[in-house]
Amino acid sequence: MDKKTKMLALLLAGGQGSRLKALTKDIAKPAVPFGGKYRIIDFALSNATNSGIKDIAVLTQYKPFELNSHLGIGAPWDFDKTYGGLRVLSPFASEDGGRWFTGTANAIYENIDYIDQINPQYVLVLSGDHIYKMNYNKMLKYHIQKEAVCTVSVIEVPWEEASRFGIVNTDEDNKIVEFDEKPAEPKNNMASMGIYIFNWDILRNYLIEDEKNQDSDHDFGKNVLPKMLTDGNPMYAFQFKGYWKDVGTISSYWESNLDLLDIDNELDIYDKTWRIYTNNKNLPPQYIGKYAILNNSMINEGCTIEGEVNNSVLFSNVTVEKGAIINKSVILPNAVIKAGANVNNAIIMEDMVIKEDEKIGTPDDKSIYLVSDDGILKE
Repeated sequence: MDKKTKMLALLLAGGQGSRLKALTKDIAKPAVPFGGKYRIIDFALSNATNSGIKDIAVLTQYKPFELNSHLGIGAPWDFDKTYGGLRVLSPFASEDGGRWFTGTANAIYENIDYIDQINPQYVLVLSGDHIYKMNYNKMLKYHIQKEAVCTVSVIEVPWEEASRFGIVNTDEDNKIVEFDEKPAEPKNNMASMGIYIFNWDILRNYLIEDEKNQDSDHDFGKNVLPKMLTDGNPMYAFQFKGYWKDVGTISSYWESNLDLLDIDNELDIYDKTWRIYTNNKNLPPQYIGKYAILNNSMINEGCTIEGEVNNSVLFSNVTVEKGAIINKSVILPNAVIKAGANVNNAIIMEDMVIKEDEKIGTPDDKSIYLVSDDGILKE
């Protein structure tokens, strides 16, 4: 992009994701493994790379060690540049002392000095915990065409789920007229995706103003966006069509991993024109034993399969011993499924060992089982 339309991406990746239970006990939600070889944050990072964005900052907070190790200097996403590229921004001490980011808007406010250094015309605010593929350049072109101060990406959600989201109400030109946060009776089913483009000079002033307000939660959805709208700023909804999932619960995490097994899945991680990049572990090839049975499954590097695997996603270095059966399950790295074990509708955490002949769920079970050091959690 030329200087006139230079855009800085700010990726909010500090979420605890407490509803994911043991999956986020030791790591931030964006660092949770996904899809056999990736982490959740890889999708937003890869979108930025594929959209030609040169400058991106990842704002971390909750248990960031593993996330920071995964990011490194940004090489897998081509962000390892001398100037610009990827920067990791964490909470820091100042003259007023140190403190955690208190909300999404506050996280950006605390890094105003960094953003001023980059001096972007536009800032793209992203969440690090959604699974989707999106060309951010299309959204920027729309933002410029509409002469907007803020553009919010929205997606159509099922009516029965609309009350779980922040709903964006618009006129016939997609100009935003109202933000409705988790309404009991939604007026439409267009939900905010938590993806925003702002004119930086205007957003900067609102962040400073919001920080002074002691009654504010310092949150974009609750505070900054409604205030901008009340003040009469032109704000527009950009409608996204495609696969998008907020993997905020055990069931949605399990479901979205297994979605990848659908040949017609809109996400299509095999699309060579929009690759999903990650920090590759360079492991040896998978080994499929002589008597192994595999059906509609994804098996990553380093796996040894001697048993039966059906409709499942296996991450790296998973061992499935002879006589073990796995159905509709997500098996995280380094797990061992011993001989004769029967695993159904489960998420098996990293390094877990399922004992010989152990039974978890049944093939026709409607529950999902999260297996970790804390035991077996039934959802």
